[in-house]
Amino acid sequence: MVPSCTRRDFVKGSVLASAGLVATVAGHTPHSRAAEETSFLPPCQEPPPLQTPQSPKEQVPKAKLGHLQIGRLLLGGNLLTHYTHSRDLRYVYTLTQHYNTREKIFQTMALAESHGINALVIHTAPGVLEMLKEYRHHRGGRMHWIICPTAEMKPGLKEFQEQVQKMIDVGTDAIYIWGVRADALVSEGEPELIGQAVELVKAKGLLCGVGAHDLRVIQECERLKVPADFYIKTLHHHQYPTGPKPEQITGPTAEIPGYWCSHPKETIELMEKVEKPWIAFKVMAAGAIPPANAFRYAIRGGADFILAGMFDFEIADDVRIFNQILAENPKRSRPWRA
Repeated sequence: MVPSCTRRDFVKGSVLASAGLVATVAGHTPHSRAAEETSFLPPCQEPPPLQTPQSPKEQVPKAKLGHLQIGRLLLGGNLLTHYTHSRDLRYVYTLTQHYNTREKIFQTMALAESHGINALVIHTAPGVLEMLKEYRHHRGGRMHWIICPTAEMKPGLKEFQEQVQKMIDVGTDAIYIWGVRADALVSEGEPELIGQAVELVKAKGLLCGVGAHDLRVIQECERLKVPADFYIKTLHHHQYPTGPKPEQITGPTAEIPGYWCSHPKETIELMEKVEKPWIAFKVMAAGAIPPANAFRYAIRGGADFILAGMFDFEIADDVRIFNQILAENPKRSRPWRA
């Protein structure tokens, strides 16, 4: 489905949007993990009621994440918030912002739902909660929201708690600790704050997970017996042209542009012993690894769910590929935990 939009409307909207983008793009660091200060482009005109596609034959299987019944393939939010991890291709960020308008985002979520992808993982970028409220309450969306607060996590967790309450108030289904924050807390010697944050969320009645790029986050959470309901941990191999060379990997975190899982083998070995459900993300190394290769590696590596950023035109193929790999019954050393 394509929103009604003339060429003149599009050009006019693009010019107006570009004026607001100049400052953002000029100061944008493609490899930064900071929250993106983006806004959603308005549709060209008042959008018609969202038309949910007819349910296709190809559906992803579902599994339990706590009390939630969600598809084993989840929709990632980075492309929807225009954060593409596009390395040094700076124009891709702007291109994505022009393509994924608010209306296109709604269409993408509806298409994902029609394929059984009924959970969205996203962070609290500006405008996200309002957009999700509109999709659910005015467009008939049924997508589950698994959202990470981007608030600072300091002793006392005041800002974090305030943001969590706002998320609960709008109907968030599950929360997880942003990997950027969890990585930093472990590096700074404050992993106990991760546990406190998880307990705070769970005390309010929501599922709570922990995100991580750094493998030490999972190690510390397991050591401290943090009562997380699930983990969201990066997993991808390094066998792609821009993948890191062994001499580049000098520490546990992926600070070099081009990869987000610095120790895939060690990640797989550690997660074999972890009994909590595991959502693997960055499995395609932000588009550098083809879906079939990436999905197969993650499933064989023990992931229970795969989180993938997808444009609307990629969803049907990705679902078909994902189901085909599951049908192969790939060998896993880790039992399914969800």
